[in-house]
Amino acid sequence: MKMEKEPKKLVFGATPILLLLSLPLLFVGVDFFLGNKIPFDRWMQYFSISETSFGGGIAINRTIEEQEFMKFHLARLVRGEDRRNLDATGFACDKSVHSYVCVSSKPVTILVSNMTIYVPSDRDEPTVAVRPYARQEETLKDITPVNMVRYSTNTTTPPPCDFHHQVPAVIFSSASTGNIFHEMNEIIIPLYITTKHFQSRVQFILEDYKQSFINKYGVVLSHLSDHDVINPADNLTAAHCFPASIVGLRYHDNLALNSTEIPGGYSMPDFKQFLRQVFNLKFSHVSQIPKPRLMLLSRTNTRRFLNEDELISLIKEIGFQIIVIRRSKFVSNLTRFSQLINSCGVLVGAHGAGLTNEIFLPAGGVMVQVELLGTGWGSDTYYGNTARAMGVRYLRYRIEAGESSLQKLYGENNTVVTDPDSVYRNGGYRAARTVFLDQQNVRLNLVRFRETLVEAFSIITDWGGK
Repeated sequence: MKMEKEPKKLVFGATPILLLLSLPLLFVGVDFFLGNKIPFDRWMQYFSISETSFGGGIAINRTIEEQEFMKFHLARLVRGEDRRNLDATGFACDKSVHSYVCVSSKPVTILVSNMTIYVPSDRDEPTVAVRPYARQEETLKDITPVNMVRYSTNTTTPPPCDFHHQVPAVIFSSASTGNIFHEMNEIIIPLYITTKHFQSRVQFILEDYKQSFINKYGVVLSHLSDHDVINPADNLTAAHCFPASIVGLRYHDNLALNSTEIPGGYSMPDFKQFLRQVFNLKFSHVSQIPKPRLMLLSRTNTRRFLNEDELISLIKEIGFQIIVIRRSKFVSNLTRFSQLINSCGVLVGAHGAGLTNEIFLPAGGVMVQVELLGTGWGSDTYYGNTARAMGVRYLRYRIEAGESSLQKLYGENNTVVTDPDSVYRNGGYRAARTVFLDQQNVRLNLVRFRETLVEAFSIITDWGGK
């Protein structure tokens, strides 16, 4: 009896399958008899039903969904004439004041041995070379160029694919690293601007690969991509094939995101929230920190506090718990260091890259910058604007000439002391950097500076105003 029942089970089980298989033909037939033209993507949607529906119900065609998602977000990286070029040809480059970004919405082949990207085109076009670094006005000699070859299939055959990838490639360089200001300003923030809207559906190719950069920022990259970072040096003979590509990173301004600029919609508070998630920062607002705590950035070479011991005593006298940070391996562990900064309500330091760490302060916190002679513009532009944009109070302590070591070095009547701007006018940035950043230390007038510290203490302890 069991042998007789088996065929019935098979026939009954096959019936719904045959019905599902016939549905695409039914839909196509309706369109055909109504005289409608059937685009290729509609054909694919019809027949994807039979491939994805056996689990019950009709599944969404994920392939087409992903393609539309990819094209939409690639298009957000260009505007105006560049957007029209991308729509018409599948390729466009946007060259702005700071950045140079090329986008291909067509499948590409990337030969990593010489960083050549083969982009299909209706006809052969001149090769486009881009050094994939966000600030194009910087010295780019250390940035390896990426060459984009737009070829006609009638004249050129790209190398065969060794690896097939399902998401767009994003190519950028890590050559200029070792300074947290430049790492954040020219790599991490531009990378966030360029890729956040892809919701981790991209794969990074890191030109000029540095393991130290990956060790420090790998956790950031893993929150922007679901895929491993490709090091071109790992397999120099390989050809990687991607459905699309982005070469270079968008740049808005110094340590800044502007919501109205490409791709649109992201601001510094959004980036601050992203950092909280990446580094698991505990405090979102300074009022959550139990006791007033201050971090002092202590420099050991230039721009030193010559009376640092007395300064530390003053900070404690006012009522702060103090953490003194000197250059060490601890600083290179960005996860631990960011969490430590986030546990402080106040960050104090002389003008310099270390103040970039203000991005980890909780909202309502205070950044106190000791503005040295000749650093007025950079102090406000690089760090003051960033603090304000991220909900951090910015207090500037502008030193007097007598507090600077330059007065003793050059004399109180020298134009270096009496007219710092003249150094920029006569010698340019390099000359000014040598004087004001490389030769200057400071002996703070602690009576004057006490007023700034007391103001910072009042800000973070006045919970009623939060």
